Amino acid sequence: QVQLVDSGGGSVQAGGSLRLSCAASGRSFSRYAMGWFRQAPGKEREFVAAISWSGGSSDYADSVKVRFAISRDNAKNTVYLQMNSLKPEDTAVYYCASQSPPYGGIWYHPNDYYYWGQGTQVTVSS
Repeated sequence: QVQLVDSGGGSVQAGGSLRLSCAASGRSFSRYAMGWFRQAPGKEREFVAAISWSGGSSDYADSVKVRFAISRDNAKNTVYLQMNSLKPEDTAVYYCASQSPPYGGIWYHPNDYYYWGQGTQVTVSS
């Protein structure tokens, strides 16, 4: 059974930074592409960032490009999302997700991901 545990959320003022972590267990983490999504109240879950299984490629939503950075440490079975220059519109619950077929690339839709973390709340005040 695959488990993803999200952590690192919190409350910050606009312009601040947070680093989210997602610890994976239950299978060979290094074989699977990972993604971060977020969901604000009353809105659909949206793509934030994704990283390939090797870490060699990544991509971001236009709204977070330059400000956010996704990375992975396969030795620690963990994927990270470094969030800088946070804005109030970044307020949401953030979820990490893992693809099911191994050796995948960058995918953008929640339906492309099979396993999900429990989510961590990020609140940015102005």
